[in-house]
Amino acid sequence: MDRSQKAESVAQLNAVFNEVGVVVITRNLGLSVAQSTALRGKMRDAGASYKVAKNRLAKLAVKDTAYEGITDFLTGPTAIAASVDPVAAAKAIVEFAKTTDKIEIVGGSMGSQVLTPEGVKALASMPSLDELRGTLVGLVQAPATKLAQLATAPAAKLARVFGAYAKEAA
Repeated sequence: MDRSQKAESVAQLNAVFNEVGVVVITRNLGLSVAQSTALRGKMRDAGASYKVAKNRLAKLAVKDTAYEGITDFLTGPTAIAASVDPVAAAKAIVEFAKTTDKIEIVGGSMGSQVLTPEGVKALASMPSLDELRGTLVGLVQAPATKLAQLATAPAAKLARVFGAYAKEAA
């Protein structure tokens, strides 16, 4: 890598750190190409990214961002998982880590809040942003549905009463 490529890599990583909601640092312990491809696919499906970056360049990119606390995690063979959704990257990494012992969660950060490996696992157990939105929509729609049922119930009762009187008269 020449100097201009390094500068471009640092700029790309810095842009990632300025846009995302969570960063998870993992240590790769001999992932095969197939495993790495599977992990990247799962991350992409979850709306997250997974990138192996040189630690020195990542440390330069993280300066002057909310994620400066992760510099201590950037030692050894590490990779960076990031997502805008605060839960997506953590959930995808934790699920993948359960299937293999070739990846280790080192830590992470949610903004300026540094997370331990246990913190990343706790974050992964939370519902995703889409699940929370679905729950909220369900809660908002429930009262509206009940109101509609209450509004139509008297008319339905009247119709049944008139139907009963009609049967008696006939």
